[in-house]
Amino acid sequence: MAGIRRISSGGEFEAKVGYCRAVVAGGFVHVAGTVGQGEDVVSQCASALEIIGKALQEAGAGFADVVRVNYYLPDRHEFDACWPMLAGVFGANPPAATMIECGLIDPKYRIEIEVTALASAD
Repeated sequence: MAGIRRISSGGEFEAKVGYCRAVVAGGFVHVAGTVGQGEDVVSQCASALEIIGKALQEAGAGFADVVRVNYYLPDRHEFDACWPMLAGVFGANPPAATMIECGLIDPKYRIEIEVTALASAD
């Protein structure tokens, strides 16, 4: 389809579930909800941000281009441990943000992050 570019991370669930890591369309990069690996919320947050960063880079964008971020956590009390890392990633370019407490696809996951960024103009 014209005007739409799909970016795959090669993850096994993309084909199983029928999604891709990111879609560039309508002037935006839409990055799917992303979980990371690790034993706790902070390590999973760092891992998820790394995966998101790679998708943004492949789309020609970066964290400074993010205009919206949604955080999903099964325990809202764990979120504050991630704040310093998130403030460091977004720095002087903080996006609009929402945090939702909800169940995730597997209890081992402590955070899922979804972003929307401006796509490059070229």
